[in-house]
Amino acid sequence: MKAVMLMFDSLNRHYLPPYGCDWVHAPKFKRLAERTATFDQSYVCSMPCMPARRELHTGRPNFLHTSWGTLEPYDDSSIERLRKAGVYTHMVTDHYHYFEDNGAGYVTKFNTWEFHRGQEGDPCWGQLAEPNVPEHINGKGRRQDWVNRQYMQREQDQPCQLTMQGGIEFIKRNADEDRWMLQIECFDPHEPFFSSRKYHDWYPEDYEGPEFDWPPYGPSENYTDEQIQHIRNRYAALLSNCDARLGDLLDTFDAHNLWDDTMLIVCTDHGHMLGEHGCFAKNWQPWYQELANTPFFVWDPRSPQAAGQRRSALVQPALDLGPTLLRFFDAQPTDRMLGKDLADVVATDATVRDAGLFGIFGAHVNVTDGHYVYMRAPERPDIGPHRFTESNIWLRNRFDTTPPDERRPFEFTLGAPIAGFDMGGTDPHRFGTLLFDIQADPGQQHPLTDPDIEARMIQHMKTLMADAEAPAELYRRLALD
Repeated sequence: MKAVMLMFDSLNRHYLPPYGCDWVHAPKFKRLAERTATFDQSYVCSMPCMPARRELHTGRPNFLHTSWGTLEPYDDSSIERLRKAGVYTHMVTDHYHYFEDNGAGYVTKFNTWEFHRGQEGDPCWGQLAEPNVPEHINGKGRRQDWVNRQYMQREQDQPCQLTMQGGIEFIKRNADEDRWMLQIECFDPHEPFFSSRKYHDWYPEDYEGPEFDWPPYGPSENYTDEQIQHIRNRYAALLSNCDARLGDLLDTFDAHNLWDDTMLIVCTDHGHMLGEHGCFAKNWQPWYQELANTPFFVWDPRSPQAAGQRRSALVQPALDLGPTLLRFFDAQPTDRMLGKDLADVVATDATVRDAGLFGIFGAHVNVTDGHYVYMRAPERPDIGPHRFTESNIWLRNRFDTTPPDERRPFEFTLGAPIAGFDMGGTDPHRFGTLLFDIQADPGQQHPLTDPDIEARMIQHMKTLMADAEAPAELYRRLALD
């Protein structure tokens, strides 16, 4: 048995034909849905990029205890457990955050790995002379990005193409071998929405404004409808590029008849806001459906009858894929992993959870049961969230608070006391507590006021927080004590 996991970054399901989109050119995603089980109730857990990836290893929520950081010394890693069970693991990625300070411990859990350079502001090509940067909306990393683009004008030189080709070459070398797991991780369609002209031409427009393929992390209200549609077209063009690369992988599955014995997983870490709810990007706003309800596709060769079917069970891939892959290879998750094996969900749409938590450190704590989404804002923002970590790293930076304010043991640290940093009180989340009926109001345009439903969702939240050993001060911060 073998497994391939293809993970895109910032893939918004509302732009995919299997989820009802009728204007984005993505026929290979439609082809994928015809071969797999397509999940309708797939949700994130911890956001954004590295927190979600830590959960792929640990099967535990990240955002209740810490933000963006390394694998911790007390973490279980599903990838490491696969390797120890005799499964050869390989990663091909262009996700450059793995190779910053905060990426410590992730790729080294694999037997082997490849890294392709150039995405976003990846500091790969050195150039002292200022690049010819046009008027640009988002200043984040733009200088290095415009240096990088000089070397990626041809599609065959772009990181997404190189990453997929690296994964395909691994498959070709090892198609006749057994017990391997391949993780292909494409940073696209993450911003900036840089792609080849041929994909732009699929979305004709009369836009004459400034260069705009990297939206800011903030409100979209100061941008015209023309600008917003332009950025959506740029996103769609990059997604079409991703679709072409997906097609290359599906062709490889066909050519080597991998469908008989190879699990295929196609997923993402989260979506991306492109003007919906007056928002661009992520992190600063509530985790609306466009961000939290993600596309997810699984082919399990043990359940061929699931091909082309929909699944309505509530799943959380970041938590669930580690236990699923371990059991697929007859290995066992640890007791500390809270994710669920999805084999029966793929086979019969079995229920594996009644509700799921999701969110980002220090902001809303959210819970959904598949019918409602409840977003609990900090009701007592004077109580600062505590960040529990032994690395105290965020991206390329270290937090200034040293030494830690305390050391506290948890069961998931096997009783070892770990460093806790009080991040200080914060202003109330400006959006407040929100409740939505996502079946009656999938666009989340009409918040509800219903004490009975809220009480039920709070109980789900408290149960799941207890299961994950949420810190006591988080209950007080949310006024759930």
